Amino acid sequence: MTLQELYQSIGGDYDQAIRVLRVEKLIDKHIRKYPAGGVTAAVIAAGENMNGQALFEAAHAMKGVCANLGLRELAELASAVTEEFRPGNPRTMTDGEVREILRRIDEVNRRTVAGISAYTEA
Repeated sequence: MTLQELYQSIGGDYDQAIRVLRVEKLIDKHIRKYPAGGVTAAVIAAGENMNGQALFEAAHAMKGVCANLGLRELAELASAVTEEFRPGNPRTMTDGEVREILRRIDEVNRRTVAGISAYTEA
């Protein structure tokens, strides 16, 4: 499997990743590190008790990592959580709606990690 095939299989945006990281070797290096990075786990953990500050910080970090790697869907989901808990922003979602986004983050992340594992094992 090529890196471009990986991105196609996980619904990622290879072109975005190449715009940010410039060379395929760097994309390969960082996409291999993604599963162990823990950015998604931090968001899920913060969501267990709806800790607004922790959710903002973890989702903001996740949004940046995922946007840079071209993991568009994860970046968009993290962005929604980031904006919901950004200091000074009024809450617009119920806790249930936030939990649904966190559930989707977990689901998409599992699919992404499975794809990356298939890529690294090939």
